Amino acid sequence: MTTPVCTSVSKAAVLATGTAAYPSFASYVRDRQPVLLRAARSLTANPSDAEDLLQAALTKTYVAWERIEDHRALDGYVRRALLNTRTSQWRKRKVDEFACDELPEPEPASGAADPAEQQALRDAMWRAIMKLPTRQRAMVVLRYYEDLSEIRTAEVLGVSVGTVKSAVSRALGKLREDPELGRVR
Repeated sequence: MTTPVCTSVSKAAVLATGTAAYPSFASYVRDRQPVLLRAARSLTANPSDAEDLLQAALTKTYVAWERIEDHRALDGYVRRALLNTRTSQWRKRKVDEFACDELPEPEPASGAADPAEQQALRDAMWRAIMKLPTRQRAMVVLRYYEDLSEIRTAEVLGVSVGTVKSAVSRALGKLREDPELGRVR
């Protein structure tokens, strides 16, 4: 005797029609995918693994869609699913460790920067950014750290695109002249 694969109407509806039974789920994924993908990337070292991890978490969310009472807390639910899925993957991993008399030292990569130098540059950059006036700082952070376009930055701050362009240009000029950043290079 075989066990039926689809035990709920919603799963059967997806298989029968080929379309999502939950249009709200599809719109949620469409709207929140970039944010959730960034969260998945923070849990893995490989972008492809992050995409797979997000797919698995969204699958778990889809299966539980009818049981989720507060749809305002979906991001938290999906993030918890990401974390639980990643933890399960980590526990199931195959470890290939071999005992040896000497520890292998990796060859230094040519042209690879020292992690300590990279961190020093990052710290110096943030100190220099914190010296900028509040408005310029906000524009630089939105443009380059949040990766928003000039148009979107202008919309967020309620200013014109020209204002964003000129303020960012002045801010970058100040950053280029910052003596602390010149010492780190």
